[in-house]
Amino acid sequence: MATPTAIAAYLALFTAVGFLFLFANLVIGWLVRPNAPHAEKLEIYECGEPAVGSSFVQFDIRFYVVALVFIVFDAEVAFLFPAATVFGKQTQLADRSLAIVDAETGALTTSAYGLFQELQVPPPEAAAGESEIRTTIDRFTWFVYAATLFFFAVLFVGFAYEWKTGAFDWVRAVTAQRASVASATPRGPPAEQQSVLTG
Repeated sequence: MATPTAIAAYLALFTAVGFLFLFANLVIGWLVRPNAPHAEKLEIYECGEPAVGSSFVQFDIRFYVVALVFIVFDAEVAFLFPAATVFGKQTQLADRSLAIVDAETGALTTSAYGLFQELQVPPPEAAAGESEIRTTIDRFTWFVYAATLFFFAVLFVGFAYEWKTGAFDWVRAVTAQRASVASATPRGPPAEQQSVLTG
């Protein structure tokens, strides 16, 4: 087993080699590449296309809001991964077809012991009996399920708030303008229909 000092030394060596490799590639590129400065190379470009108008314009705030909402929900989905992993292993343990205690030896089965090790939970004593172990597993499964549901509830509250404030409404200004125009137009009696005679 590696000591903490050895692990720190390996990490330092890995970081040093990474920086050395990066620096060496930058220096080799600087020495090998052709040096042909040109005025066109200093011009501003938009993804390879000629720039339209000034490049010093402010982006619409909607881009920022959409990016921020995406990052928040993307990070929260990443936080769901550990709970989903634990819940998956818990459902494997809660499966009634999985034998927890070996009937012949009275010890935990290899598969149940492996699942407890993967969960990093100390395995229960087999002497407690399979029914008591299953009761504990079921209780823990419901706890993980409730914690995941709570996380989803918090995520849903944030989603509902963003929906209510109109963060997902991309054309908010146009929608508000249409609503104000629709409410400002006077509604009179319906126009009389005239019959059209064709001859």
